[in-house]
Amino acid sequence: MSEFLTIGEPVVTFMSKDADASLVDTINYFKLLGGAELNVAIGVQRLGHTTEYVSRLGADPLGGYSKKQILEHGVGTTFVTEDADNWTGFQLKQMVTTGDPQTFNYRTGSAAAHLSADVLDDVKLDDVKIAHMSGIFPALSETSNKAFRHLMDRLVAADKLITFDPNLRPALWNDDARMIREINEFAKSADIILPGSNEGKILMGSEDPKDIANFYLNQSERTKVVIVKVGPAGAYVQTRDAEGFMVPGFKVAKVVDTVGAGDGFALGVITALLEDKSLRAAAMRGNAVGALQVQTPGDNDGYPTPAQLAAFYAAEGVSED
Repeated sequence: MSEFLTIGEPVVTFMSKDADASLVDTINYFKLLGGAELNVAIGVQRLGHTTEYVSRLGADPLGGYSKKQILEHGVGTTFVTEDADNWTGFQLKQMVTTGDPQTFNYRTGSAAAHLSADVLDDVKLDDVKIAHMSGIFPALSETSNKAFRHLMDRLVAADKLITFDPNLRPALWNDDARMIREINEFAKSADIILPGSNEGKILMGSEDPKDIANFYLNQSERTKVVIVKVGPAGAYVQTRDAEGFMVPGFKVAKVVDTVGAGDGFALGVITALLEDKSLRAAAMRGNAVGALQVQTPGDNDGYPTPAQLAAFYAAEGVSED
């Protein structure tokens, strides 16, 4: 078994080749693989750690492509199952020269949305050091929501360290009040919560990192750390027992695409903690991976190897130690 575990839906992305053209007008696309939780697993693997990914794919060409890509990235597929009755989710994504791209998802009724709780009893947790949970998977369907809760309960019972990224996707929930209620409920089971300041505004009414951190630390005794992503400014770290502090971000000359930056931050934090680094070093690595990712057009192609991360730090004149 692997030291890192996550559950999610791989999303085959058809990326526009026509810069700044709308999805209506684009006629040229290339294919790549994304999905928030898979992005994290790919980045954790790339930085030298063993990973296992739990998901469900359709028995179709996109499912075959997804499985092939996951394996090529070295991510564990022991618990990636095939569904002969439902299809693999995909999305269209705009290519932009600045700002956030337009996307359109085809995920309702996908194979991953049919992943049921009973299959998760076979997932081995013995060697897992960190499990990463995201607010996207439980939004896919009632079935995936129950599966997510079941895995979370198993992780809590096994006393595994859980990181949780709200990853708000209102279009998947279709009910903002339910999204807010359930995301905050899931957060109660996490040891470390990784919200963005903009997500805090939606989830608890404030963009202030200190307010966000206090909200999550106060709502659950299990939660020990909250790290709030504050965009280019960096990240705010607060624990239950100490004063919070800011870890500044890295300047980027040109932002190509912001997709995957939040997942990059998560994997930076996770890998640093797997290596017994401090919370300050973990937030610095999260900022670094996020900065590298926004300079690339894909969802995970900017995630570094250890050598690339070291080179980035050297160029910036900083060290985690």
